[in-house]
Amino acid sequence: MSEAVLRFTGSGLSFDTRTLWRDLDLDVAPGEFIAVLGPNGSGKTTLLRSVLGQVALTEGDVTANGRIGYIPQQHADDSDTMMLRGRDLVGFGADGGSWGMGLRGLRSRRTRVDAALAEVDATRYANTAVGLLSGGEQQRLRIAQALTRDPSILLCDEPLASLDLTSQQVVVDLLDARRRRARTAVLFVTHELNPVLPFVDRVLYLADGRFRIGTVDEVMNSAALSDLYGSPIEVVRIGGRLVVVGGEDSHHCVEHGYADEAAS
Repeated sequence: MSEAVLRFTGSGLSFDTRTLWRDLDLDVAPGEFIAVLGPNGSGKTTLLRSVLGQVALTEGDVTANGRIGYIPQQHADDSDTMMLRGRDLVGFGADGGSWGMGLRGLRSRRTRVDAALAEVDATRYANTAVGLLSGGEQQRLRIAQALTRDPSILLCDEPLASLDLTSQQVVVDLLDARRRRARTAVLFVTHELNPVLPFVDRVLYLADGRFRIGTVDEVMNSAALSDLYGSPIEVVRIGGRLVVVGGEDSHHCVEHGYADEAAS
């Protein structure tokens, strides 16, 4: 069995008296696609931040074996990047913390940026201002930015948010193509499971300081979610889609996937 590219061992994270999760053991295999689900405020984004070293665990360990690519949440009011060319945005991923790269470094950087743009079929956006591109086109560039590091694992923080159904499918297809071609694992935070349902190997579901890990069928069923929430949850399949209804905090399924209305 291949060595895990990401490992949580006895991990937990608490803020004051509030526990997001504890005793989490999780090995992410090369090429594995794991969807991270749960209501707002359950710790999904914080889980990614713990991998990036931006948040310290309060117990246990998290270890990455290889390079990490990160696709952050996309915000429509991100004015700092709207005037950049597509090439410049992607180039941030290649820069890291390096300064004074010299001519050889600049050539290597250009090669990596060009390769990443080509991988997501975004070469035509290289010299276009980011603000002139659609949400789906911008997300292609953010994926390319993450790929400049040739990552072993991609951390994706709600990459489908604010995208139409067609753009969502393009993004998911790009990520799936990368993991199949390079065995890059994907840790995918989302409120919308249905767009990625055909690609998911396992689900990590966070709720109320607890979690469940398993296949879609093992986690996304009425008994498992009812136990997790401590209140009745109904999960049904309709036309190949999952519909989740119930819970005290009005966790509902919207037309294009799972969503919730709890505060962040």
